Amino acid sequence: GNILERHNYAATMMRQTSGGVGPTLHRRRGTKKKSSRIKVTQNALLVLMALCLAVFVMGIMVGSRIVPAASTSLDKSSSSVSSPDHIGVDHLLSDRTAGNANEMKEMQNFLRRGAAAAKTEEVAIAEEVAIAEEIEDPANIYPYDLVPESPDHDFRSWSPPGGDRYTEYKDGDDPYVITPSIIAKSDDVARTRREHVKNAMKHAWGGYKKYAFGHDEVAPLNKSYKDGWGGMGTTLVDSLDTLWLMDMKEEFWEARDWVRDHLKSDIHHTVSTFETTIRSLGGLLAAYDWSGDKTFYDKALDLGERLFHAFDNNVLPSSSVNLHTGAAVSRGSTNIAEAGTLQVEFRFLAEVTGQKKFKEKSERAFEALRNLNPDNGLFPYLVSSGATSFRNAVVTFGAMGDSFYEYMLKLWLQGGKKETVYREMWDKSMNGIHDELLKQSNPHGLWYIAETNRGSINPKFDHLVCFMGGALALGAYTDPKGLDSSRAQRDLKTAKALTYTCYQMYARAKTGISPEMVRFTGSNDFHGTPNYYILRPETVESLFILNYLTGDPIYREWGWEIFQSIEKYCKTEIAYASLTNVDEPGSVEDRMESFFLAETLKYLYLLFDPDTEVDILNKHVFNTEAHPTRIFPVPVVKA
Repeated sequence: GNILERHNYAATMMRQTSGGVGPTLHRRRGTKKKSSRIKVTQNALLVLMALCLAVFVMGIMVGSRIVPAASTSLDKSSSSVSSPDHIGVDHLLSDRTAGNANEMKEMQNFLRRGAAAAKTEEVAIAEEVAIAEEIEDPANIYPYDLVPESPDHDFRSWSPPGGDRYTEYKDGDDPYVITPSIIAKSDDVARTRREHVKNAMKHAWGGYKKYAFGHDEVAPLNKSYKDGWGGMGTTLVDSLDTLWLMDMKEEFWEARDWVRDHLKSDIHHTVSTFETTIRSLGGLLAAYDWSGDKTFYDKALDLGERLFHAFDNNVLPSSSVNLHTGAAVSRGSTNIAEAGTLQVEFRFLAEVTGQKKFKEKSERAFEALRNLNPDNGLFPYLVSSGATSFRNAVVTFGAMGDSFYEYMLKLWLQGGKKETVYREMWDKSMNGIHDELLKQSNPHGLWYIAETNRGSINPKFDHLVCFMGGALALGAYTDPKGLDSSRAQRDLKTAKALTYTCYQMYARAKTGISPEMVRFTGSNDFHGTPNYYILRPETVESLFILNYLTGDPIYREWGWEIFQSIEKYCKTEIAYASLTNVDEPGSVEDRMESFFLAETLKYLYLLFDPDTEVDILNKHVFNTEAHPTRIFPVPVVKA
C-alpha cells in the first residue's frame, strides 16, 4: 500500500518541538491551574466555623490561667519580664502546675490535631476551588460512567462495542479534568474489577496445577502439558510474583515448595539465553525480592551461573546455552533485543549476591552496543556477535528490537538514576522516533511507530510495540528536565496517542482482541496481518502505567473492555487459549504462554489495584517479563 505521511500541521509542530505529536500541558493527580479568584464552598464555611469554635474554646481554657501565671513570674523577677502580650502559649503551658499538666497537654494535642485537620481540609478546598475554575464548562468534566461490577458479573453477555470511540484521546490530549473525586470513584470501581482478574488467575492456575504442575505450559484445550522450554516449570516460575501480588499466598508457598524440592537447572538441554533469563531468572529474583525466601535466592544464583556462560566467548552473549555443559551456541550474529535485554536481571543478581561479575560483564555487552552509536539513536536490529558492525539496516521497535530500547530507560531507573549514559541513550532514541518513525494513518490519523529499512518506511506495527506507550510515559515522568519540560510533554503526548492506537487495535476486531500485527495501509487505517492473538500483554502494560501516572480512568475502561473480551473468547474449561483469528470468535488454539500469567493478568490486576505496593516511580523497576524488583541499593544477602 501507499506509505502514509503526517498531516502538514503535525509535521511542522514536530519539527518545532524536536518531534512528537505536539506539545501538551499534562496535569497529574492533585496538580491544578492557579486561580486569582476565590470561591467559598460549603465545606470551606464548615471548616471556618470549626476553627472559630476551636479558638473560642482555647481562649476560655488558656485565658483563665494567663494572669496568675504572669503574676507568679512577675513576683519572681519583675524586671526581666516582658509585657503579657509577648508571653507565648508554649511558655505558659510549660509553667503549669503538676495538677494542670495533663489537662493542658490534652488541650495542646487537641489544638495540634485541629490545626492539622484544618490544613488538610484547606488543601482539599484549595484543590476543589481550582478545579471549579476549570469545569465551569460542563464539556470539561469527565463524562463517562464509573459503575462498580457485581461479583457475579456475566462475561458471556459481553458484546464488544466496536472501534472509533473515545476519539478525543486520539492525539494524546487531556480532554477532561480528572478531579480527586473522580479518581476516588474510579478506584472504588477498580476494586470490584480487581476481584474478577484475580478469579481469572485462580482459574488459569487451577488448570495448570491439575494438568501441568511443574511443566512448562498447560495445554488449555487438550488438558495436558507442554515442555517447550526445557521442562523447568516455566509457567510456575514465571507466575510466582503474580501469585504474591494478588495475595494468593497459599498457591505461592505451594509453588515455592516445588521450586525447593524439584526445580533443577542442571539439565542437559540448550535453552534460549534471552527467554530463560527474562522468564525464569527474572521470576526467581522477583519472588525472592518480594518474599525474602532464600529458596529463590539459591535457585536464582544456580540458574544465573549457568546462563552466564553465554557471555564466555564474545562481547555479546550467545543466543543459547547448554545449562549442563555451559556450551554456548553462537550464530556469528545476534539481535539487539537478545543481547540488550539481560542486564536488569544480571545486575540485580549481582546486587543481592555481591558478585560483581554478573553486573560488569552484562553491562559490557550493553556498552558494546552503545558504541555502535547510530547518529539518530535508532539501531538496526541485527549485529555481529563481536558488536563490530550492524548486519542489516532494519530499524524496528517490534520483535528483535523492542526490549533493548526498554532497558535503556530501565537500567537508568534501576541504578537510582545515577548512570546517565543509559538515560542519554534513551532520550537520543526517542528523538529518533519522533524525527523519523512517528507516522499517522489514513483516514483517521492514528499515530504509530513505523519500521524503516535504509530510509524506506514500512508501515508495519507489531502488538509488541504497544509497550512504548507505557515506556514513553514513564520516561516523561522521570525526565531529568522535569515533567513540564517540552521533551517530557512531547513524550507523554506521544505515549497517550500510541496507546489509543493500540486500544483501537482491540476495539475494531470482532472479538475485541488485537491481532499480533497490523499494517497501516488501505482505506480504513490498518488491517491485521497475521490476525492471531497469543494472549500478549503490551497494551495492558501501557494502560496500567498511564493510569498509575495520570489517574485518568479512561485507561481502566479500555482495560476492562479487553479483559471482558479475553474472558468471553479465550477462556476454556481449565485455562485460557490463544486465538488463530481475532475476527473469528471460537478460533481457539491449544496454547497458553507463561507470560499470560506473568504479564497479562498481572498488569490487568495492577491496573485495577489502587492499593498496590508496587511503586514504579520510586521503588520498583519491571523487567521485560513484568517481574518487579527494587531499585538500587538493595541489601546484600550473604549466601
